[in-house]
Order: sequence, then structure tokens, then C-alpha cells
Amino acid sequence: MVETVGIVVVPAAVKPAAVREWVVVQASRLHSAAGTAAPQTTKCVLGQPPMPSQSFRIAVLISGGGTTLRNFIEKIRAGRLPVEIALVVSSSPAARGIRFAEEAGIPVAIVEPKAFSCQDDFSRAIFDRCRDAGAQLVAMAGFLKRITIPDDFGNRVVNIHPGLIPAFCGQGFYGHRVHEAVLAYGVKLSGCTVHFADNQYDHGPVILQKAVPVLEDDMPDTLAARVFEAECEAYPEAIRWIAEGRVTLDGRRVRIASEPK
Repeated sequence: MVETVGIVVVPAAVKPAAVREWVVVQASRLHSAAGTAAPQTTKCVLGQPPMPSQSFRIAVLISGGGTTLRNFIEKIRAGRLPVEIALVVSSSPAARGIRFAEEAGIPVAIVEPKAFSCQDDFSRAIFDRCRDAGAQLVAMAGFLKRITIPDDFGNRVVNIHPGLIPAFCGQGFYGHRVHEAVLAYGVKLSGCTVHFADNQYDHGPVILQKAVPVLEDDMPDTLAARVFEAECEAYPEAIRWIAEGRVTLDGRRVRIASEPK
């Protein structure tokens, strides 16, 4: 029994976590034997959805528990997120989120930063795998490593921040550190921000924000839980807009069309 991925036949004995690596090696061998060049990945133009017969393919980057990845998978199964997760890239072999990918039959690539001499080489390895998978968009989902985004993925990488950018963001502001800072400052609203990622911390154009109240008796854990509920709706919604071709950029302003293209 075999599983087919693209034009490459993958033996069922190959575990999901190893599928991508097996495909790349075998595809390279096939093209070398035929004396032809490997096919090139078509670039995704912002605001231009795939043809109706094709699915919009994304890659998801994780480092830990994978709760955002799990939310994507659930939304896809419920018909609320019209994309295919073509690949999950983990910066750690111990990331608990790998289990969600494998259970869903999604190929996983583990790319550890310690295996590379610099950030640029680490980043190149990640985006090479995203290209191989045909990813039209890369979604950072609790990915805690700094990466360099190459030119061909400009405005094709998205991230979510557990605060309302430009407040409580930038280097050092992630996870519970954001919620602790929000409570210490005494603001009355917090929330989440989905944005295009660039090569500065929490700097790219804002796609979508959702606000939540900060309650008088909030602790970091309770505020985090309320913000995460908002994230579970905001992040898939923003990706759906992109997949439907509704998102365009006007300088730093992200404009959302009322109807899919």
C-alpha cells in the first residue's frame, strides 16, 4: 500500500514526520535520472487566490505545544478555513505540537537552529522546505525563533501577537510576558494582532485585531486564556481572507475586500 504525495509515491512505511524529507530526496533522484530540472514552485501573489481546482497551501511554523496549529486543523475540518496545511516545521523535535500534525497526516520537518552556524542559514533551511511543499503562505504559530524572511516570501509570512500592536510588543514581549506587562500598566483593553511578519519584531502591517477586556481580578493566566479565545477566531479569519484573495497592501495599510475574488 502506498500514499501518493504530488507526483511522488511514498511507501506507507514512511512515517508522516519523514514524508517531506523522503519526497525531496526521491524527487531529486527522479529528475536526475531523467536528466531534467526539478519543477519550480509558483509564487503566490498577495491578493491572488489559486485557481478553483487548486487548494491554497500553507506551511505552519511551531516551537512548542501547537495549540494554534490544532485550532487551524479544527477550523479546516469544520469548513471554516479553506486551506491545506502542506507542511509543519518545528524548531524542536520535542515540540508537543508535532503530535497534532502527525495525527492529521501532515508532513513534518524538524529544523533545529543549533544545527546551523547562523540565523540566515537556519532561515534558509526553513524556507527551502516551505518552497518544496508549495506553500503559498507561511503562518508562524508559537514559533519562538528569530528568522530572516527571504525576498520571495515578503508579505507571505503571517504571525499573531497576544497584544494590541503597537502596544506591548517588540523584542522580549511574547507569551505571558505580554500579559504581565498589560496588567502592570493597568490598561483596560488587551487583545491580539494578526500581522504580516518582516525582519523586525512585531513590525509588519496589521491585518486584523480583536480586543478583549482586562478585568479587575485578572491574573496573567486568566487574561491569557481570554486573549487566546480571540486568537482562535482572528488568526483563521485573517488567513481565510488571504486565501480568498481579499487582502491588498497600500503602504502599511492592509485593505480587506468585502467579497472574495
